[in-house]
Amino acid sequence: MRVVEVVSPVFAARCCVVVADNGSCVVVDAGAGVAEHVARLVRSEGLHPQAVLATHGHADHVWDAGRLARELDVPVRLHARDRYRLEDPFGTLGLGAASHDPAGPLGQALRAAGVDVGGYEPPARVETFGHDEADRRSDDVLELGGLRVVARHAPGHTQGSTVYVVEDVAFTGDVLFAGTIGRTDLPGGDGEVMARTLREVVATLDPATLVVPGHGPTSDMATELATNPFLARR
Repeated sequence: MRVVEVVSPVFAARCCVVVADNGSCVVVDAGAGVAEHVARLVRSEGLHPQAVLATHGHADHVWDAGRLARELDVPVRLHARDRYRLEDPFGTLGLGAASHDPAGPLGQALRAAGVDVGGYEPPARVETFGHDEADRRSDDVLELGGLRVVARHAPGHTQGSTVYVVEDVAFTGDVLFAGTIGRTDLPGGDGEVMARTLREVVATLDPATLVVPGHGPTSDMATELATNPFLARR
């Protein structure tokens, strides 16, 4: 397995193309401005895309998900509790008034990157996993071509935040960053829920696991368990 990273010009959100030895692949977090690059990569290497995965439904992680999924002819997959976010990326993030009035930081970042703020395309094909109920957590195993993806429900940043584990790599979205964690003060965030996620989901990952977050540098679980103050206080 190998991982190819593409960084979005909006909030420097990380998009990853995870490629199995047999050429099948999944895309994790198709943020704004990555669709053309990823589609070109898939075509040039003759890869066999299986899905566009979202660690959560915030706009900076799913802006190009619908467009890319259509170009690759695959579904967008995410936890059931964040499904609703795909219909209104501005309103559910809470940084702007609504999809058609993008006045907040997200809209400004999109415009600065040359992205059409009115060009968001909701995914036509969405497949969910997990439970709609707030208190039910689970690990879901997604068999996607030659990739076995363990989707670990990790709420706190959003209700449906998910850590995807593929072999010895964890794609943590905005749940865990190098040295810190994601914010919990946006709509759907919850500090107490995040604390439980850190104890029961994040801290139980193998220390040898490579941590690939949605923003910023990569890390590993041994380092985070030893130095991340939010894990130390769990």
